[in-house]
Amino acid sequence: MISAADHSSLAKPQKAQQLWFTKPFAVEVREQSLPMPAAGELLVKTLSSAISAGTEMLVYRGQIPGAMTLDASLDSLQSTANYPLQYGYASVGVVQQIGEGVDPEWTGKRVFSFQPHASHFLATPASVIVLPDDIEPEAAVFLANMETAVNLVQDGAPAIGERVAVLGQGVVGLLLTGLLSRFPLADLMAVDGIAARRAQALRAGARQAFAPEVVVESVAKSPQQESAFCSDADLIYEVSGVPEALNLAISLSGYSSRIVIGSWYGSKSTVVPLGGEAHRNRLHISTSQVSTIAPSLSGRWDKARRFELAWEMIRQTRPQQLITHRAPLHEADVLYRLLHEAPGDVLQAIFRF
Repeated sequence: MISAADHSSLAKPQKAQQLWFTKPFAVEVREQSLPMPAAGELLVKTLSSAISAGTEMLVYRGQIPGAMTLDASLDSLQSTANYPLQYGYASVGVVQQIGEGVDPEWTGKRVFSFQPHASHFLATPASVIVLPDDIEPEAAVFLANMETAVNLVQDGAPAIGERVAVLGQGVVGLLLTGLLSRFPLADLMAVDGIAARRAQALRAGARQAFAPEVVVESVAKSPQQESAFCSDADLIYEVSGVPEALNLAISLSGYSSRIVIGSWYGSKSTVVPLGGEAHRNRLHISTSQVSTIAPSLSGRWDKARRFELAWEMIRQTRPQQLITHRAPLHEADVLYRLLHEAPGDVLQAIFRF
């Protein structure tokens, strides 16, 4: 906790180091003077923030549709995808200053916020989530991705004895695989082109893990036949971020199979042949987006209940073990280039402040 003396010394305008995406494949750190917290506001000093290797890399590569807001559900990401812009949605920090009318007990609290990468930021009590006492900051940065994994499970509604495939084993895919491994499934297959991620998927609880080309070759040789692969799957999740993976999802499906698309492709697209078996099989293809609750659950579930479940899954699965890179904000350019050029070398990267 911050002492009263410390709080008094901090009660002045704060200079923040902010990360800005200035054009495709270019980032820079800018210093910005933040005003004193206004009435009802908090000033938060960031401890750590996580990079999203999926959506955030679309911003880095210039693959976000310019007419879209970065996130229609988050006040911090209401701008359109026009450079220069800030991005990020997984910051954990400690409240340093409070504005008039804010309960003094907020001072020193550790909080999670859907904020772009910055050393300090202004927020309101309603826009942050207080960390449970037993959750460390490096575990808490996974809250957004764990909520996404929980939402994917709820949207897919896996049933006992089903055959399930997860295409893509980045952070969200691995968290999803870990949650699905707790269900009494007949099979749980992970697919990813990076060997290290396939190995991590097996540790997360997948029954089997394959490279995409191996699955494609097997399905091509023996369509409609039982094999070691999760063919004729009941439920397929596409969380690879690669639009072409939709074709693999269709090839793994059977009659009335469910395909849940958790990826956001940005401006990327691909040809998806929906004739032949894809048409005859009456496939159920749906998109999953974490900003809302699955309609079938919305009568009983809200965001607060889902966050509580996400915290519990963080306790049980300890996702901080997925962190492979920690860097200060001034090394952002190096870290993003590494994520772009050698994604197999990075699983979860975070900034430390």
